[in-house]
Amino acid sequence: MDVEGTTPTWVVYLATALVSVSLLGALLEAMARRKRGLRPPPGPRPWPVIGSLHLIGALPHRSIHELSRRYGPIMQLYLGSQRVVVGSSVEIAKEFLKTHDVVFADRPRTAAGKYTTYNYSDITWSPYGPYWRQARKMCLMELFSTKRLDSYEYIRVEELRGVLRRLHAGGGATVDLKDCLSTLSLNVISRMVLGRSYTDGGGEEGEAVVSPEEFKRMLDELFLLNGVLNVGDMIPWLDFLDLQGYVRRMKALSKKFHSFLDHVIDEHNERRRRMGAAFVPRDMVDVLLQLADDPGLDVKFTRDGVKGFTQDMLAGGTESSAVTVEWAMSELLRKPHIMEKAAEELDRVVGRDRWVEEKDMPQLPYVEAIAKETMRLHPVAPMLVPRYSREDCTIAGYDIPAGTEILVHVWSIGRDPKVWDSPEDFMPERFQGKAIDVKGHDFELLPFGAGRRMCPGYALGLRVIQASLANLLHGFKWKLPEGMKPEDLNMEEIFGLSTPRKVPLEVVAEPRLPPHVYHL
Repeated sequence: MDVEGTTPTWVVYLATALVSVSLLGALLEAMARRKRGLRPPPGPRPWPVIGSLHLIGALPHRSIHELSRRYGPIMQLYLGSQRVVVGSSVEIAKEFLKTHDVVFADRPRTAAGKYTTYNYSDITWSPYGPYWRQARKMCLMELFSTKRLDSYEYIRVEELRGVLRRLHAGGGATVDLKDCLSTLSLNVISRMVLGRSYTDGGGEEGEAVVSPEEFKRMLDELFLLNGVLNVGDMIPWLDFLDLQGYVRRMKALSKKFHSFLDHVIDEHNERRRRMGAAFVPRDMVDVLLQLADDPGLDVKFTRDGVKGFTQDMLAGGTESSAVTVEWAMSELLRKPHIMEKAAEELDRVVGRDRWVEEKDMPQLPYVEAIAKETMRLHPVAPMLVPRYSREDCTIAGYDIPAGTEILVHVWSIGRDPKVWDSPEDFMPERFQGKAIDVKGHDFELLPFGAGRRMCPGYALGLRVIQASLANLLHGFKWKLPEGMKPEDLNMEEIFGLSTPRKVPLEVVAEPRLPPHVYHL
């Protein structure tokens, strides 16, 4: 019998057995690697069971950045039993995302992929293979084609103008900019993807399916849970314990999205049935449902596939633009002279009697440079979405076995002093006169990734980011609340699949254009 207050004997035996098995496994793997003559990348020596998890803090991208500075631009570490290789230089990123792109085109199997994306039915987490290739083709040819994005420009204009009018009507009151930007992005993407906003009762059907606040919380939870280090993913034999409670939260979130998207799909199917031969697709869900009925598809596109794609578009389209513009405004409030220079460019090119249009952006290189500089310092996904090696490969003279998780550390690349002068400083001028874009061609700036698994919706995200930022700077002078100095601005972040500000940015907007412009 165990004496009260002492550790039960079975716990001691179990712990001893687990450590022994882990040590034996590590020894056998090391012997096998030596026998095969493999040369792994440098990295910290893993501990039994936990690997290098003890070295990872609350902001994993920063912890891994510091480790990379010690071990080099290609580094191996173990997160639990999962082998992970991190690339943190332009050259290594190009090896992973271009030279050997097809080798590293897969995704790791995670609890988030299983429970929050309908068992890998979306575009982000689906395994490399026929289904993913078909999904990518659907994105490029149907959902995010230039023609389709152009056809929805009126939606982006209407929603942005609405936000600008509300800011003007606020009379200089302090506003939560992230909430304002998230509402803008959510309304834009909802109308493009769903045909209406399901969070405010808008549209012909009339009822609000979920409140805006609840839906934003759902999206925040989705990004958090898709970026966390879940113990069950890294130490599979502990999966059933759900030690951090993440799987429980994933399942609860999945039920909410299931309910919401079932309603959306049922409503769209009813409209198709009601209109019959006269039916014309009006939004992206309509397009997806038509594709699901296509008998010529190589792989059957199911209802869960429609849900997964719809969820991806709602989440990606809302989070990336709102987070990026909030970070841009945060940096500009710390350097007002950059904001003034942007306003001068806008007045010169656009004038003071209208708003900025998407077609104006090529004539606004400084505003574009501000957006690029923001994405350099604050990429939405600091280590991109993890990739997974499909076969053995050699990178920079190091052997990477099949089944290795790959992280391309774009946050580190954006701070590499070998690539950028004064990398910690916010300097949009560094992009002026340089043909560096964010479309996956220039590996020093990869906010949307590159190669086969590059974000398929990057063109939409870029349009929303640039137009939102340009019009906010054109329409208003921005200040911090009374008594707050630029140096007091909290620039801390939180980690998930994205890295938003830890403390929402509160600002004061003062109109700078003639009054009639705010009523256009």
